[in-house]
Amino acid sequence: MSDSVPQRFSDRAALHRCVAGWRAAGERVVLVPTMGALHAGHLALLAEARRIGRRVVASIFVNPTQFGPNEDFARYPRDLEADLALLAEAGADAAWTPDVETMYPPGFATRIEVAGLSEGLCGPFRPGHFAGVATVVTKLLNQVRPDVALFGEKDFQQLRVIQQAVADLDLPVEIRGVPTLRDPDGLALSSRNRYLTPEERAAAPKLHAVLADIALASRNGTGVAGRIAAGRAALEAAGFRVQYLTVCDARTLAPVERVEGPARVLAAAYLGRTRLIDNLPV
Repeated sequence: MSDSVPQRFSDRAALHRCVAGWRAAGERVVLVPTMGALHAGHLALLAEARRIGRRVVASIFVNPTQFGPNEDFARYPRDLEADLALLAEAGADAAWTPDVETMYPPGFATRIEVAGLSEGLCGPFRPGHFAGVATVVTKLLNQVRPDVALFGEKDFQQLRVIQQAVADLDLPVEIRGVPTLRDPDGLALSSRNRYLTPEERAAAPKLHAVLADIALASRNGTGVAGRIAAGRAALEAAGFRVQYLTVCDARTLAPVERVEGPARVLAAAYLGRTRLIDNLPV
């Protein structure tokens, strides 16, 4: 931990000069991309970045291209001063805080799409979302030029899409997933949890409980269809509107009928107006 204030950059050339100096000195640079509204889950990513690297950069950018027309871009929580204070507490060396015109200047016309991995799970419910994610993350990686970038495993599909894009485009950076941080009752930490009413917050841990039951029951190679049907019924009884609940191959994200290798049980569901996602390894 550190009380020093991280250098804040909103100018790309100044950021490049700073990072180039670190790299010339042989210092390993780790990037933690965020959309702000930082919480303990982000602090866990920053702690891991501190552990594996000499210099830590956190980006803060609420990316408009990954929000659909009926999603929560306008109300997405923003508190830059509070975020910068948390970055100082976590010992980040720099904060990259570009504005929309820096990321998407007039005439911007390029989009990166990752076929296959982006088409299932959240893909049909959030058209264009993963193209927005892949594009903005590629830009952030090129802007910061880190040795390693860390992403939470809570959005496992996003992690796999980014890993694929980086591999396909030969970007010289290692993408690492970091296990999901949870409240004591199992709810995965998320900036969107603050949208939950007290009653919804009390019901929200049921999502993790259902995933844990399916993950445990699926490890012995038995079929998963019955477990998924029972889990969906349990979530609906608790007030969730389920978009998907499934077990997938951990590499391809293709649905599986029985677990015969590394797999994930994944879900997305609305509780009131709040969309929650979660997953667990099988």
